[in-house]
Amino acid sequence: MRLDGEAWSRYFQDFRASAFRLELHQLYTMPDEADELRRFRAGEKPPAQYHYDWLDTVAAAIRAGKTMRRVRVVRQPLTDYTHYEFEWGFVYNVEAGEDIRILDMTGRASPVLPDHDFWMFDETTVVRMLYRDDGTQVGRELVDSPDLDAYRGWRDATWQPATPFRDYWRG
Repeated sequence: MRLDGEAWSRYFQDFRASAFRLELHQLYTMPDEADELRRFRAGEKPPAQYHYDWLDTVAAAIRAGKTMRRVRVVRQPLTDYTHYEFEWGFVYNVEAGEDIRILDMTGRASPVLPDHDFWMFDETTVVRMLYRDDGTQVGRELVDSPDLDAYRGWRDATWQPATPFRDYWRG
């Protein structure tokens, strides 16, 4: 089942204890971020009091005693988008309470990973993130009867060796 709009955003309000995101792509092309990415490439820093809706989502979850974790798999050299994502996104996400770790695969043997990004909620619900080859998100799909052992294994295989974002990225 495809998830959009309110049906998708409800997952971030309704999960009981934990949400985990695995990001595998080296390139993401997000049309709603195009202006900020252009500004980043022009050398601009985020404006004072920079804020976006995701920060409210994270903060509300953390206040409710929930955990939100993410692993971003990268390879050197980092793409422009990854630099942007770190400076205009992850710095603020971590401040809001999201626990983000970076798994730098440069020169390392890759663990067995899925061929897709995903969110896992409460270790029972999996949503597959759908992208074109150019990194443009084209949808989200609830995985019917997911192999939860596999998804938990992918989470653990990336989380354990990953570096906390603040230790990895100094800006």
